Amino acid sequence: MNPYLQSLRLRTLPLSMSGIILGTGLAGFEHWGVFALAICTTLSLQILSNLCNELGDAQKGTDNDQQGRTAYGLQSGTITEKQMKGMIGLFLGLCVLFGISLIYCAFGSLWNLQSLGFIGLGLLAIIGAITYTLGKHSYGYLGLGDLGVFLFFGLLSTMGGYYLQAQTMSWEIFACGAAIGFPCVGVLNLNNIRDMQNDLEHGKRTFASCLGQQGARNYHTLLLAGCLAIFVTYGHYWTLCILPVWAWHLWYVWTHKEKLDKQMPVLMFSTLIVSILALF
Repeated sequence: MNPYLQSLRLRTLPLSMSGIILGTGLAGFEHWGVFALAICTTLSLQILSNLCNELGDAQKGTDNDQQGRTAYGLQSGTITEKQMKGMIGLFLGLCVLFGISLIYCAFGSLWNLQSLGFIGLGLLAIIGAITYTLGKHSYGYLGLGDLGVFLFFGLLSTMGGYYLQAQTMSWEIFACGAAIGFPCVGVLNLNNIRDMQNDLEHGKRTFASCLGQQGARNYHTLLLAGCLAIFVTYGHYWTLCILPVWAWHLWYVWTHKEKLDKQMPVLMFSTLIVSILALF
């Protein structure tokens, strides 16, 4: 595969769309232009996060000599650090362009209270994407990555997608945002279970490494169970259709210490499917 496409980590993109699809769908897909711009914005943010994550880990040496995972551009030497920074600059610009266009399309102005609030949230999302592994005090190395994913890919994505359409909010939308945030966190947790030993050797302290192998697997199970429990509580019974897939996924996670990378796309795509099932 082209090294640039590899570093974009295209398989992660369905996950980033889940909250936007869920929030927009719960609002009834009233404004398709707003929805399209929201998707473009969240995809740009996801790719920006992926690129910054690769650069940050490479600078800290965390990606060296890992087993059971794909070697991305910087790790394999097919992309230079200068080229990576150029890609980061490009997608940072796209985040701003799509984000500003989205806010203007949704609210008709950039200077009212709603628009300024979303501009602030957008800036926080960009900062969160960049500082996950970049910098001396990157929060992904302090065990806060799970919280960041839950807030940005769960709550903000779902509630933001809903508010941009309906310009109102409810506790059910908050709960649904939390529900879709749990499997999103699960993807990061699975990644951290896979890389636990390597992360500890390079000073990367993740929530999974704090829990240990068994604790992290218990946590993984609770995340997926919590997702379905919330959706069922609010009457989104179609989400239970994913139960056989997640049961098999959890069996694999519990019985295989290696090759967990194969389960990443399973959880990513099934989370997208859950976000769609919740709309019926």
